This record gives sequence, C-alpha cells and structure tokens, in this order.
Amino acid sequence: MSRLASPTAASRSQPLNRRSFLTAAIGMMLGQLLSGCSGQNRLTLSLRVLNGSIPPQVVGEFRKHLRQTLPSGAVNLAIEPQLQRLFELLQTWKRQGQVDTSGWFGWVPLVGKRSSTAVPDLVTLGDYWLEKAIEQELLQPLDPKQLQGWEQLPQEWKALVTRASATTAPRVWGAPYRWGSTVIAYRQDIFKEKGLQPPTDWSDLWRSDLRGRISLLDQPREVIGLTLKKLGQSYNTPNPDAVPQLRDALTALNQQVKLYSSDAYLQPLLLGDTWVAVGWSTDILSTAQRSPTIATIVPKAGTALWADLWVRPAAAKPELSSLVADWISFCWRSEIASQLSLLSRAASPAVLGMPPANLPIALRQDSVLLPEAAIRQASEFLKPLDRATADQYQALWHHLRQGAVG
Repeated sequence: MSRLASPTAASRSQPLNRRSFLTAAIGMMLGQLLSGCSGQNRLTLSLRVLNGSIPPQVVGEFRKHLRQTLPSGAVNLAIEPQLQRLFELLQTWKRQGQVDTSGWFGWVPLVGKRSSTAVPDLVTLGDYWLEKAIEQELLQPLDPKQLQGWEQLPQEWKALVTRASATTAPRVWGAPYRWGSTVIAYRQDIFKEKGLQPPTDWSDLWRSDLRGRISLLDQPREVIGLTLKKLGQSYNTPNPDAVPQLRDALTALNQQVKLYSSDAYLQPLLLGDTWVAVGWSTDILSTAQRSPTIATIVPKAGTALWADLWVRPAAAKPELSSLVADWISFCWRSEIASQLSLLSRAASPAVLGMPPANLPIALRQDSVLLPEAAIRQASEFLKPLDRATADQYQALWHHLRQGAVG
C-alpha cells in the first residue's frame, strides 16, 4: 500500500516496496529475539510496527538496555506489511474498546492469516495518516516531558506531530522515529553509454532526450507536487488551478512517462525499459544497494518528505508505561538513531540535531539518506488538503491520466 493511499482504499501487495511482507527467515529471527521469557511478573512493552522500519539489531540493543535497567522488562513485537493495515487496526481497536493487553501473543507470522487484534502500547503510523487518526479519535496524546530527546528534535519534526483536534488545544500525538523522501533514480550506465547528462532536479524530467523513458508514482500528490515544485511552488499549494503553466507542464510531463506505478516502478528501470524512475527513498536505496547501475539523487529544488511515527492507540491502557517512554527515548539516542538510519535506510530525525562529526561516515556521506541542509529546508511534508483543494488535485489527476490536461 502506498504511503499516500486513502485510509479506505483497497490493499494490494507490493513486492519491491517497503511495505512488502517480512520473509519467514527474518520473522523467525525476530520472534526468537523478541519473545524472551514470559513470566507473569514481567513488565512487557508491546509494539506493532511497519515491516522494515525497526531493524532487529536496534531491538536487540534495547533488550540489552533492559537487562541493565529493568531486568524484569520484556519486548513483544508484531510486524505489519502495510501502513493501511496499521491504520485499520487503530480503527478496529477503537470500535472494540479493547483495553487489556495481557496475554499479548508476541510475534506471529502474518502470511496466510489475519493477525491478532490485541492492543499494543505503540504502533507505527505514517505522518500522512495522522490527521485522520486524530479526527477519528483513534489515538492518545503523548506527554513530551516524559520523552528524553524531544527537546533536541528539529522544530519542523515537533510541529509535524503537534496538532489540535476538534475538542482539544494542540497536543503531541506521535513521536517521529525515521523519515525519508521522494527521489529520482536513474540508470547511470545507460546515461554514460548515450552521453546524457545525469539528472539533478525535477526539471530534468521534461528533457526531450528522456521522452518515454520515465516511470512515475501513481500518486496525484506526488506527481502534481513535483510539477508544482518545478514551477517554484509548494507541494501543498492551495487552489492549484490558479497556478500559471501548471496544466501545460502536466501535459508535457505526461508525454514523457512510460509507466505510472506505486509498486512496480523499479522493475522497468532494472530491465532498462525506463532510464529514470521517481519513487520513495527506502525502496530505491534498497534496490540501488543490490544494483550498482542505479544512481539516486534528491532534487535540488526540494522534495516531498514522509515520516514514520510512534503513536499510542486510544484503546491502549491510559497509564503510560515507563517502558513506552523508555523505548521512544531509546530510539532518539545518538548511537541508536545512527544505527536505525543506516539499517532501515531512513534517517532518524534525531541525527539532524547531532554535530556532523559525530555521525558515522557512511551516514555523513550519504546525500540521499541525509540530504544537504539547503535541500532539506526546501523540502516539505505533505499536509492535509481542504475539500475544495483536494477536488482540484483529483480533477487535474483525472485529466492527466486521460492523456490531456486542459
């Protein structure tokens, strides 16, 4: 399921993107790592996480930490392959009003059957889904005073999760633990063979020498957003119908595209059917690691950002376990934040407040995982749109996919 999908959209499998099912081998390793002993006197932290977003090594380090600080503590973890499924579970728990997480089952393979609906302490949620979750009262707020490392987070990450609801003043509804961006991947071997200049910005997608050789995400906010960015506008532009040249630019871009897909945009690139692909950094970094012919850049004009958050289900026990605050704070520790960034291929927001000299060389030198400051400042999280603006985006997308915008 794509990161920008509507909460009501149908699920679908995505073999190459970051929402794919965890393999059985990794699942067994995580199960053995996390289940531990199950004595009744144990204080247990239960997590429901997006596949691939928390490396086993990080959880292993947390278990070592617990042995030193809380020997009776334990961690149980369940993996979900899609953000949509995690959002739906929040809705399910709210409807059922479950508050008892005793007897939490630990990790079980999810392939071939539906997972348990026991309410965990913390759940992964994408930032794009946060507004809906708050509106539907699916979450409990967090108290940042209990979270070590909150004050060191960049202001834009604090603002991302600090929102007002219909009934409350602004409160903190989530704890961001990693983030990524929309990037451009290209076949550097083909570009070299044909004597083409490598892409550096969104404007390169309109080059005549790339016509019919581009794959784009099947996402209106991404495609219209990058076009707006190319025109010097914001991804979150209200009233896009009033932006000069937007329709013409979308029409021209559509003529460049060979494929729209949110789950299969990398296969044509690997096969050489396309030379350029726009996609999510976690997908592309993973593929580029296995395929040295693929190079990746973050557009100079800035790009769309996304974040994975820890949120607390409304149906979870109201009292905040010391383990919950400890886990969130642990993820923001400098050494853990660096490890999480490199292993999950999505940077922790905590590393942005660290002196560059204190970062691992591999992280410091990765211009996609950790883009330079000027690009980050020009980039944006996708914000919820009002109904009138959302309708304009959908109308533009409909005409674009029909082959003409006008």
